[in-house]
Amino acid sequence: MRAWMAPVDAGLTEAAGTALARALGGRPLVSAERFCSSMRTLYAGPGALTQARPVLAIGCYPGWGQAGPHVVLAAEDRTGIRGPAERHAWTVAVDSEAERLLAGMSKPPVIAAWYSTGRLRRWAGTGGTVAAIDGDLRAVIEDKAAFDALLQAAGVPQRMRISCVRVDGTLPALHVLRRRVGSRRLVVQSGADSGGRGTVFVDDAAGLERAAAMSGPYKVAAFVTGWSSNTTVLSVPDGRGGVAVYVDRPSHKAIGITRAGIGPGKSAGNDWSRPWPERAGAELVDAAVRIGRHLWAEHRMAGLFGLDALLTDDGQVLFNEINCRNQGTTEVSAVNQQLRGLPPFLAAHLTALLGGRPDWLPDSDVFNHATIRAAVRPGPGPYYLKLRHRGAGPVRVSGLRGPGVYRPGGGRLVWVRPGAHPADANADLGEVLLANLPAEHVVCLPGTELGTTEALTTGNGTPFAAPHQLSDFGDAVLDALAAHLTPVRPESREVTPS
Repeated sequence: MRAWMAPVDAGLTEAAGTALARALGGRPLVSAERFCSSMRTLYAGPGALTQARPVLAIGCYPGWGQAGPHVVLAAEDRTGIRGPAERHAWTVAVDSEAERLLAGMSKPPVIAAWYSTGRLRRWAGTGGTVAAIDGDLRAVIEDKAAFDALLQAAGVPQRMRISCVRVDGTLPALHVLRRRVGSRRLVVQSGADSGGRGTVFVDDAAGLERAAAMSGPYKVAAFVTGWSSNTTVLSVPDGRGGVAVYVDRPSHKAIGITRAGIGPGKSAGNDWSRPWPERAGAELVDAAVRIGRHLWAEHRMAGLFGLDALLTDDGQVLFNEINCRNQGTTEVSAVNQQLRGLPPFLAAHLTALLGGRPDWLPDSDVFNHATIRAAVRPGPGPYYLKLRHRGAGPVRVSGLRGPGVYRPGGGRLVWVRPGAHPADANADLGEVLLANLPAEHVVCLPGTELGTTEALTTGNGTPFAAPHQLSDFGDAVLDALAAHLTPVRPESREVTPS
């Protein structure tokens, strides 16, 4: 059951699959991302693109059933441990086996990833291809200290840029920085890290000292209250020397939600069911197009990228970051495209990076006008809520049937049906898809990503009540999941973290 989903146009699905297959040219498609279920909205959802199911997925967390590629190499299957260190070191853990498997393929592989690295290029081998944003280019574009200059060069209006200064040397005194940006609370950023790394909120001298411990240059910006937001953008060369820019529906992103035992933490998730003010939606889309055109003109950058912004209480849009790559948000935001009868952007991203033409895409101006209409009107949209173990000791997730559709009931989670796609769950009926759960034997350490809760909702089933607050439904889901966390006594542990 996929609530509210109009059928994805069969002709467009066939065209997208044909174009992707042509771009692959018979080479095996391999994914190399933290989740081995990556790209599942492409091949396990409405209008499934069978050509996009990876022959091999290399990652940290294994896939499951419908969400699984043909073959999986997951670090967690080897260690039996899930934790913060493991999610950052998984490429090291599988390095030699990945290289061996890829070298044994009948043709050089195409590796889909967030961005290219030396290790991925080594895995691809002679004749292989990494279908991802160039890693060096990504570092340049995502440089937080250079972001305001990027916005200015792209022609984004001043009213959509947060008051900030760039500091190339030592950070000045706190009172000097406050005066320069006009804010008592400051946001200091540096580098091109993801997941909130490279960002420090500064309220006092101790906070400034923590910020100064990062390597510069720095962006020091005013702190702005409001809803954070994430928007997925796709740039595709138009064959005439320019680029067509497609802007997805912007989200409402919840942050800074903490709970004892289990909770989402600093970055809680995204909800695309909440309407946007019309003027704000139109201005965001216009600015995203400007940025996409600038990146093409300046760097010949095509493919997926994400824009983070703030929607203030008075309806203003202020951009605060760019992510120049396919990213975790792309998995669920793809449902927005499917709700409009289109294959997900990721298919066009891969096709374009491989030199193909995603000619099934509609006219970008028509698409973007429809985005504004979808963003400002109430209607169904997907969401995801991050699940993180925030307790003090190791646990196992027990008494569940693995990833699938559940419903909270009686203080626990009740199995409903198998599932692999966010639209398999109707949150308005109290359903959620639990994605990427660990197997019951896996030891989960404090800070572990336990997976995500995903679903479609018209707004009644949103997990978020406010930018920093869960809804009653969100609380109920997390309380029910917490009942399935079984503490692991040190003397009974089958594996010991290295």
